[in-house]
Amino acid sequence: MGGTMDGTKQRRRGDTRQRIQDVALELFAEQGYEKTSLREIAERLEVTKAALYYHFKTKEEIIVSLFEDLTRPIEELIEWGRRQPHTLETKQEIVRRYSQVLTDAAPLFRFMQENQATVRELSIGEMFKNRMLGMRDIIIDPDADLVDQVRCVSALFTMHAGMFVLRDLEGDPEEKRKAILEVATDLVTQAHKGA
Repeated sequence: MGGTMDGTKQRRRGDTRQRIQDVALELFAEQGYEKTSLREIAERLEVTKAALYYHFKTKEEIIVSLFEDLTRPIEELIEWGRRQPHTLETKQEIVRRYSQVLTDAAPLFRFMQENQATVRELSIGEMFKNRMLGMRDIIIDPDADLVDQVRCVSALFTMHAGMFVLRDLEGDPEEKRKAILEVATDLVTQAHKGA
């Protein structure tokens, strides 16, 4: 029987895929996607290139897998939203959950913002656009006034802006997240009153 040491090692090994993703994203952020090599990712992780290769063959595979993992909650939210009635409670809940998803995926969205050319070349841009269309469909009432439809879509954009544009504003990140969520919630609430 191995001691606790083995247990820890075992768990770490199970998380290798995630550690590769995290370190890759760190390096991409520091020095740019183009300039980062698989070898550097392996070096920072202190694993062999072969060990890295076992999980991912290319940088593209790493970033696409990251995108799929971090946006799966958006897919789940869209699935959930499609099954709900178009009530105000539903919309407020969509906004609340989306705010949380974006917070969890912030490093990835930052990468997308800063590497737009790369994102366009990899299939990510297209996938992201589809996720956004799905979000739009669950948050707007097709029969609402155009102004109210715009309000609902603006709620989503408010949350996106919150990640990039408002990053430089003074204030505690959590306070900012709450303020952004409040504005997004106001927008869907107002839109609903109009309906």
